[in-house]
Amino acid sequence: MNIVANFMVDNVVANDVASDLELEQAANRWPAHHTVAVMPGSLPMGGVVPMTPVHAFEESPQCLCFGELNVSPVRTDITLDGLLAFSIAPVVTAREADAIVEATERFGYRDEAPGIATPPGMRMNKSVHWVADDALLRPIFERIGPLLPAEIDGLTLQPSLSHRLNMYRYDDQDVFNRHTDGDWPGYGLTNDRREMVEWLGLRSCLTMLLYLNGPDDGVQGGATRLYSPKGLWVDVTPQKGAALFFRHGFGPGSVLHQGCRVSGAVSKYVARINVMYARI
Repeated sequence: MNIVANFMVDNVVANDVASDLELEQAANRWPAHHTVAVMPGSLPMGGVVPMTPVHAFEESPQCLCFGELNVSPVRTDITLDGLLAFSIAPVVTAREADAIVEATERFGYRDEAPGIATPPGMRMNKSVHWVADDALLRPIFERIGPLLPAEIDGLTLQPSLSHRLNMYRYDDQDVFNRHTDGDWPGYGLTNDRREMVEWLGLRSCLTMLLYLNGPDDGVQGGATRLYSPKGLWVDVTPQKGAALFFRHGFGPGSVLHQGCRVSGAVSKYVARINVMYARI
């Protein structure tokens, strides 16, 4: 009697463990991905690759369906002689950051960056662009939206980040030399997820640099250096799960910056995401 009872309990425990394992495996299962756009891609030292892909998953990966963040993000303004720059932390959890990194490695990093025009010697890192969806980006916006400027230069904040993510990987000795980010339209996917489409009537005003790892993960160097109009600078150290925001475009309020050199065996990962505004 006792032997049978113990055997039944052991089976229940084993089944529970197996169920948990199956759930975890399902959550980590990655759907197929495909190309949703191709465009010329600039190489670090000059030259263009004509058919550089932009990627998307065929469905939302379970591990990229983000939920509510338990910790309230905090905004910290950066003094930069009147220019708009600030950080928000935390924006994503360590596990969420790791999932984004794994997604991008599945697409594969390349020397060329699609739709990005940089002069030789400026962007000395690796790139991959992909189009995510609301499952990933809506929770992120809900976490940070109340901390973003409601209006910039007469344009009103829109309740959606662009779904096109410009990903960068900095390997040993990689650097993104001094530059100003351009402003962009917003992008998303068609209903069947087969093509990238441009959102009409929207324009980005802020760069969001989402740091996916940092010194605690072994990254050496890789600070984002922000320059003030007076030639001074502020170095922002990447912190996993935090994000840096600054004004972009080619107006007088845009922030000149650089991604400082990374050294060592651990690559730095960062996502550039565009914060969208519109004239209402």
